[in-house]
Amino acid sequence: MSPMRQPVMTPSDGLPQRVRIWEVGPRDGLQNEATVISSGVKIAFIDRLSDAGVPVIEATSFVRPDRVPQLADGATVMAGITRKPGVRYPVLVPNLRGLESAVASDARDIAVFASATESFAQRNLGRSLVDQMSMFEPVLASASSRGIPVRGYVSMCFGDPWEGAVDPSGVVDVCWQLLSAGCSDISLGDTIGVATPGQVRTLIGLLERRGVELDRIGVHFHDTYGQALSNTLAALQCGVTTVDASTGGLGGCPYAESATGNLATEDLVWMLDGLGIETGVDLEKLVETSIWLARYLGKPISSRVTQALSQ
Repeated sequence: MSPMRQPVMTPSDGLPQRVRIWEVGPRDGLQNEATVISSGVKIAFIDRLSDAGVPVIEATSFVRPDRVPQLADGATVMAGITRKPGVRYPVLVPNLRGLESAVASDARDIAVFASATESFAQRNLGRSLVDQMSMFEPVLASASSRGIPVRGYVSMCFGDPWEGAVDPSGVVDVCWQLLSAGCSDISLGDTIGVATPGQVRTLIGLLERRGVELDRIGVHFHDTYGQALSNTLAALQCGVTTVDASTGGLGGCPYAESATGNLATEDLVWMLDGLGIETGVDLEKLVETSIWLARYLGKPISSRVTQALSQ
């Protein structure tokens, strides 16, 4: 008996016709790995993802090597990938120096990483919640002058390991500050994976009431408590059309030990295919990539879809 290779397509009313998958595996997925990963493997990983039809692939980051040593080869990776027409390859930068390094590597999309809570801002950025924008404003101004779009990640949107529950109105304030300073869009991060669908709907509703357009909102769920797909569906029901995911469910956060793996891209694509939502992603190629990477890393695959299809 062989497993079903595709879900039964059963469209549901009130959902988007198309969803943009923002693949974070090469950056967020690999940044916390203990195994030293060669530049060649990273380049092959990104090329495999573009060949599978993934439209946005976050390739690397340009942060201090001592902070995230796994991604110290960002320039080498950017020089080695085969850029497919129509595919975006954003990179994460923390400051102007990182932006200059990214531009020198021909990065055409960048992202900055903000916090919704005081505790995480202090631990991750070395700044207070009030002062964190002073890090981003010069980056946003410089990027704008070069015509480079900037995504604003907002971490700890739903729960914080040091502070507990997070006030959604404070999250909205941080998102509004980023957008007002020049971010083209934002990504709402459930960094420790504690969110539930009601929280997701509440936060998106508050952002809409503040005047944030749905097409400027992305969601980034970790699967610590097994809620990533249900939270994604809640976001889709609200009208969000950009979803972050990581092939194989890889990922975590170097500065929040309770942050476990991301939503697996294969699991997301299976659900979206079943709902009749277009992504442009080839599920079989994605599963093959996940199996290939897991063999290299020497660790089990957390994606349930890949586990099923690899039997």
